[in-house]
Amino acid sequence: MRYKEQMSKLRNGPGKNAIQQRALRVLQQKKMYESQMNQLAQQTFNMESAALATENLRNTMATVDAMKTANKELRKQYGKIDIDKIENMHYELEDLVEQANEIQESLARSYAVPDVIDEADLEAGEHFELDALQLEEDEEGGSYLADLNRVPDFVDEPPAKQTEPAAREAVETVE
Repeated sequence: MRYKEQMSKLRNGPGKNAIQQRALRVLQQKKMYESQMNQLAQQTFNMESAALATENLRNTMATVDAMKTANKELRKQYGKIDIDKIENMHYELEDLVEQANEIQESLARSYAVPDVIDEADLEAGEHFELDALQLEEDEEGGSYLADLNRVPDFVDEPPAKQTEPAAREAVETVE
């Protein structure tokens, strides 16, 4: 800008030519500096890219090392596990659960009780059934729960008797 103003004030001749030459040199220097700045910016970008790639490679190597270590540990741990034993245990548990379900189903059976009971039927038969129960108790002479200590017929082994734990006394410790 400064050179344009000077050239506009001067007439054609050696003075104006000298200013034009100086302006051209300044423009050439400006282009050279801009080119150098672009080169430096590109070099900086390349160096930062290389540093980032190096860091990513280190992270990848650390990840691979961690995966190798985990793989070794998993192999050690799984090497100790016998799948056949686990399957056998699973089958045994299935059998035990099936037995428990059969026992629960057997105990939950209803004896001549219809699935649907009408309230009117209950009210009508309530008085009659209470009289019949009283009559049965009088004839039998007691309740079926009277002998609670007797082992039922369907049990193979009598239950283990529980003993009361001995009372513990407080012991004073001297330190």
